[in-house]
Amino acid sequence: MVNGPSPRLVLALDQGGHGSRAILFDGCGTAIAESHVPVATSHGEDGFIEQDPLELVRSLACAAADVCESQAAAGRPIVAAGLATQRSTIVCWERSSGRALTGAISWQDRRNAEWLDGLRPHAAEIRRLTGLVLSPHYGASKLRWCLDHVPAVRRAADRGDLVFGPLSCYLLNRLLDERPLVNDPANASRTLLFDPTTLAWSQPLLDAFDIGRPCLPTCVPTRHGYGHLRVGPRRIPVTACTGDQSAAAFAFGTPDGRVALVNVGTGAFVQRAVSADATLPDGLLRSVLRSDDAGAVYSHEGTVNGAGSAIEWLRGRVALDVERALGSLAVRPSDDVPLFMNGVGGLGAPFWLPGFPVEFVGDGDEPLRLAAVVESIAFLLRVNLDAMRRAATLRDVRISGGMARCNHLCQSLADLCGLEVRRHALREATARGVAFLAAGEPQGWHDVPLERAFEPQPNEPLAARYRRWLAEMARRGAVAP
Repeated sequence: MVNGPSPRLVLALDQGGHGSRAILFDGCGTAIAESHVPVATSHGEDGFIEQDPLELVRSLACAAADVCESQAAAGRPIVAAGLATQRSTIVCWERSSGRALTGAISWQDRRNAEWLDGLRPHAAEIRRLTGLVLSPHYGASKLRWCLDHVPAVRRAADRGDLVFGPLSCYLLNRLLDERPLVNDPANASRTLLFDPTTLAWSQPLLDAFDIGRPCLPTCVPTRHGYGHLRVGPRRIPVTACTGDQSAAAFAFGTPDGRVALVNVGTGAFVQRAVSADATLPDGLLRSVLRSDDAGAVYSHEGTVNGAGSAIEWLRGRVALDVERALGSLAVRPSDDVPLFMNGVGGLGAPFWLPGFPVEFVGDGDEPLRLAAVVESIAFLLRVNLDAMRRAATLRDVRISGGMARCNHLCQSLADLCGLEVRRHALREATARGVAFLAAGEPQGWHDVPLERAFEPQPNEPLAARYRRWLAEMARRGAVAP
């Protein structure tokens, strides 16, 4: 355990959609060195979205070397490391050589959606077993596609040399001395092949997708002896692995079930910690936050696909300096802000409509259209928070992620939900969370300082836009359960 003023350090590795990041934390949970290595994403004309698996491996290794060789780390032991990755992104590779047979197929990729529709009669049972909805964003249909359409994958399967699974497993296999073939529950659960109750692969789900168990890695707890990461002369034990959003839930310490945790990046995710037997609200997801020898902690989760990705969508359609405008965005009560039907990436929780339109309703200049996109994110978060509050009372909201710097988003969310929205001085929630897990959830980590609290205010123009937005959503077939 890392505690107090100890010179010992913990390394967090965070492999995200736009880059790989390494951050060193001291014994009080303070970041002392950081490195970020950008990575490319390929968007094919056929809608395929992939990244180069070897580039992801190399980028993590490079980021880790940067911080481990930094002046801040000189003469100080790095006693543990943790890895967090994009959930639902998958890779296929050869067991014998480690050679990747496919790209890292992104969680955003929907290449096998048509095939997946054939499993609609089994959707209720799949939801009961997994806590998820039947969606091509998750890994199983992508794995099925690789077996059906990539000859090298099929040949490797026929000779018993195929491994496929979440990106986390591939990265551990390529980066650690021991070349493990293991998978944590947070990433495994995003395949639609994993039972979060038993914390194991589910034979009924494997049968439904016609996927053989020998091709999948072994399931292990979140906190586990995964192996050792070699960085120069250092040999660092990797003691935690999880998904990016599951890690972010631990950024402020062990999660409190009375607090909704909102992390806003490419997508927006809202979570609250729950017990294993908590009833899952309609339209939300059940996720594994952490497991160890003492058991598991779960969450109820809502997802908004169009967050940062919606801002990117707008960026290519306006002359506005979007980054600068987000920082100073303000809406007056008299402003006639249009509505934005935010189907970027398809509607996530609690609607689950993959082909939803992306369009404005009403006119407005470029700053007002930006405000409409930001407000649509707040509207979608409000619907998810309402679903959570039907199951249990929430005390407040903690918001993190790149878009949390937008005051208009934070204040709009507070006004819409009637809850205080607390933004802390924390830029990298995922990295701090996985470092906290790798360190063993120590008691001595400092609290993250509060940067600003957004108190809910009466805002009838915003409330009126929300009611109109709900009506427009319903008119297009999007009605919350």
